[in-house]
Amino acid sequence: MTTIHASPSYRIRAATPPPPGYPTQPTPDVYTAEPDAAGFEARRAAFLAHCLANPAPENTKIVSYELARLAAGGTVHEAAIQAALDFIDARRDCADFALHGVLRLLYQFGDHPGLSRDLVARCRQTVLRFKYWPDEPGADSLCTWTENHHILFASAGYLAGQMFPDAAFTNSGHTGAEKIALCGPRIRRWLDLRFRTGFSEWLSHVYYDEDLTALLSLADFCRDTEIGGRAAMVTDLLLLDVALNSFRGVFGSSHGRAYENTKKWASNEGTTDIAKLLFGMGQYSGFDNMSAVAFALSPNYRMPPAIAAIAGDLGRGIMENRQRMGIRLAEAARWGLGAESFEDGMTYLTLEAYLHPRTVGLVMRMFDAFGWWDNAFFAPFKPYRRLLGLLRRTGTLRLLARALEWDLCRNTREEVNVLTYRTPDTMLSCAQDYRPGYGGDQQHIWQATLGPDAVCFTTHPARLSGPSPNYWAGSGVLPRAAQAGNVVIAIYRIHRRPALYVRGRLAFTHAWLPRDQFDEVVERDGWIFAAKGDGYLALRSQRPYRWQEKPGEDQGREIIAEGDSNIWLCELGRRATDGEFGAFIARICRAPVHYDRLSVTYNSPSQGKLAFGWRGPLRRDGPVVPLHGYGRYENPYVRADFPAERVAVRAGGHALELDWKQMSRQWEGLL
Repeated sequence: MTTIHASPSYRIRAATPPPPGYPTQPTPDVYTAEPDAAGFEARRAAFLAHCLANPAPENTKIVSYELARLAAGGTVHEAAIQAALDFIDARRDCADFALHGVLRLLYQFGDHPGLSRDLVARCRQTVLRFKYWPDEPGADSLCTWTENHHILFASAGYLAGQMFPDAAFTNSGHTGAEKIALCGPRIRRWLDLRFRTGFSEWLSHVYYDEDLTALLSLADFCRDTEIGGRAAMVTDLLLLDVALNSFRGVFGSSHGRAYENTKKWASNEGTTDIAKLLFGMGQYSGFDNMSAVAFALSPNYRMPPAIAAIAGDLGRGIMENRQRMGIRLAEAARWGLGAESFEDGMTYLTLEAYLHPRTVGLVMRMFDAFGWWDNAFFAPFKPYRRLLGLLRRTGTLRLLARALEWDLCRNTREEVNVLTYRTPDTMLSCAQDYRPGYGGDQQHIWQATLGPDAVCFTTHPARLSGPSPNYWAGSGVLPRAAQAGNVVIAIYRIHRRPALYVRGRLAFTHAWLPRDQFDEVVERDGWIFAAKGDGYLALRSQRPYRWQEKPGEDQGREIIAEGDSNIWLCELGRRATDGEFGAFIARICRAPVHYDRLSVTYNSPSQGKLAFGWRGPLRRDGPVVPLHGYGRYENPYVRADFPAERVAVRAGGHALELDWKQMSRQWEGLL
């Protein structure tokens, strides 16, 4: 498994050496692709033992791992926790990640003899002086508004207020009771939208970790039984997402937000630790995870066994899951969202709708009110402040936003329909017909998965380096992609429209197909074939392609196709249905493929005649294949309407019933 290190800007390092007996070198865990027979308690003990045998990661998750060490009977590195408190006090980006570890320390371990009274007092001081919302005093470059940060800050503010109801919080001047009154409605709205419509950061193997941490803080410590109960229900659905869209511990689906390392290497997924802890498949990497610690230490939350049964249902020949997630800004009123309230504005920003024509006026007022012009996250906006001011005064700002929407709204994540197709040997997942021609930021549109690092996907690079969107993270221009069963078609049309945010027009597309991670790779008749275990993959580029052979991580793993348009085809197969690898290759090579500029007709051996283009529907043997309007869930285990009010799950002889209106959570069996 290939691993990279966290960015130095997020590094948290103790100023003094660790206590005697503290591990100095990591002991890597082994990736597990088959579910173990052990139950949760046995896996919990193994996870805590692993944490005890390894130094805590020097990043924003450090406090959580010191708590795991404490729970496992070890001696904590208090200087590491002090360094995290310094990080929080400095209001560094992702301070809210570390803050939830501090809150768990105070709520669950505040009287533990293994923690000094001075450290506990310092933790309380940090909680009381933190900045919990952008309308509070003080300049900073915190990100408070994306979907995961929204619930992290709101839940932290609520739990801090609950802990100190009569105290004055030094930054805002609020009492704890006032904090509860402010944060409670934010939490309730966030939970309601997530249960009913899902996540705008859909199926994110990065940010689901942060969501879960906030949700478990509420489920464990919130004294409002409605909030705590609803947090547990949303936790269930988030884990249901992971179970439905994972392959043997790899959360290898389409993602609303993903980064280069997390797409390429399963050990870097922020969810691999929870997959192994809860499902028995994955790896304890500790690379960028804190929710596994929260699950292991949680006094209240236990995952319903029906969810684990879905993740472990590996013998099912074919499992297709269709999901609709997120909301449309054109339907904002349907969700109680207006154009004036800053609270509504913060909800819009969970979709990262910064300069969307429907929200730009409200968001610019928030920039003024919150001092966001000097927030480092909004550095790309600052050079245009005078221009934006002029456009606001002349009433033409929305016109500019509409004219450049493809570029300025590349971050925005509106409603998505995802199809995931899973067999015992392969998985394919695609965001169906998602915003074709728009710029992309961190959206990951499709992926084929045959093993932990045996994956394939394509992108149009936005630029050669720099922050996302860049060479592998996100897209310069999003494709029009569609999936029918085990076949995906991704059509790229790289246009040259005016842009202010990302102006790059790199005239090529590329695929990630790491040859060294597959058992066999064969090139024939314009196709690239790869086998891993009993799973097969066939990839084809409309344009001529070449392998990247320059030294570096991409050598022998990247496939480049020059041209400002291209069509990529990918079909998966398996020994049980397609015979030997050679037979699969021969069958695909005999299948006719016909291109007509930005459209393709492919006579798939498994799916029949597929016809798809930049315009028009996807057709399979003539009839249209629906790409939109999916339910909240459509799969063999659960069917729920969109928006969902009730979700009923049946798997492995277990049942889970979630009724949002009645706030009822019922399930059978114990892990």
